[in-house]
Amino acid sequence: QVQVAESGGGLVQPGGSLTLSCAASGRTFTIEAMSWFRQAPGKEREFVARINSYSGATMYAEFVNGRFSISVNNAENTLALQMNDLQPEDTAVYYCQAQSSQNRQALYYWGQGTQVTVSS
Repeated sequence: QVQVAESGGGLVQPGGSLTLSCAASGRTFTIEAMSWFRQAPGKEREFVARINSYSGATMYAEFVNGRFSISVNNAENTLALQMNDLQPEDTAVYYCQAQSSQNRQALYYWGQGTQVTVSS
């Protein structure tokens, strides 16, 4: 089992920056990739960014457009999402996801989410 917990959300003005963190615990050595998702009010949860725990390869949603940066510290089992030039449409609950596998079946672990509000 893996547990993840997000932190770092808050209120920020348009154009501002915020860094989200995600701490992983438990069987962290089984984590193959970690991702950020978000869910805005009335909308479905959507993918934001992903990082491969072994290679460090990253992937971003098109709407990120170079504004966000995902990183992982394997020694400390933490994931970060640096967000710049935030806009009101970035307002959402941001979720951390850890991915592992067992018997060739992917396993996903989710945190409780952290609220990001972009408003003047």
